[in-house]
Amino acid sequence: MPRSSDNGNGMTIARRIAARRRSMPTAMSKIADVVTEHPAAPVELTITELADRAGTSPATVTRFCRALGFDGYTQFRVGVASEIGRGDADESWQADIGQEFAPDDEPGKVLQTLVALHVESLESTAAKLDLDLVLRVADAIATSRHVDIYGVGGSGVIAREFQGRLYRIGVSAHAWSDVHDGLTSAVLQNADSVAIGISSTGRTEETVQMLSQAGASGAFTVAITHDAESWLAGLADVALATAAPTRYLRPDDLSVKHSQLLVLDLLYLLVAQQMFAAASTRLAASAMAVSAHRRPARAPKPTAHLQEESR
Repeated sequence: MPRSSDNGNGMTIARRIAARRRSMPTAMSKIADVVTEHPAAPVELTITELADRAGTSPATVTRFCRALGFDGYTQFRVGVASEIGRGDADESWQADIGQEFAPDDEPGKVLQTLVALHVESLESTAAKLDLDLVLRVADAIATSRHVDIYGVGGSGVIAREFQGRLYRIGVSAHAWSDVHDGLTSAVLQNADSVAIGISSTGRTEETVQMLSQAGASGAFTVAITHDAESWLAGLADVALATAAPTRYLRPDDLSVKHSQLLVLDLLYLLVAQQMFAAASTRLAASAMAVSAHRRPARAPKPTAHLQEESR
């Protein structure tokens, strides 16, 4: 690779990797192997795809980039692209945004394409779902002592969303993204607990570790993933399927969040049905608690006809 001026250290990325290789943990060394063998991989692959190819997690890829002196994966990709002369704007657009969209598409076309892709993702998820398994999970949540929900990155956002909904209807629940906090909670669970791991690939190391520990502690474990053969699905008592990410929409989070939310919305509603009286009371109470912080609806502006009559 040619010399890189990034960070002003005068070292190529290949040399940075070589210099730090011995001190890298095993997971980061796997990423180094991929990048060394295929120098263009960071340009061609998303952070999730690179993590999958290396058999590690997106969070580990981020730590790898920082170990080399970059702020994150985006800056690392730019550095790699500039070194190998592949900073072509069209290639970058397709890798980061998606093949279904062009930089000069009209807003209406972008909207229509986006809606079609999301509808396809939702319909694919609905077709895959085993409603008997979903109901089994809802039953377990409704009668549980506590629910732990694990997710990292984009899946962590979804985990917190689900935790907030369960909490409002009276379910004791926590969402964990930090693996240390999550493991600390997981070890405290028991047969009266439910533990849910959310990971589209089912390979996110931190989520696998947290759900595995909860299962070892006796909790009823649930995986929400698109890969039924993944590590996460394999260790769970129940695996609920979501749609696989589409190669036409980047980053992967854009095409998986709605399918994850569909599954969790369904679970939430089924749990609320089983806790109808208590859930209704709590929802009403929480609505009243924040009502004073909502402004009243604005009166509609008078039409030109009414303005004339008032003169």
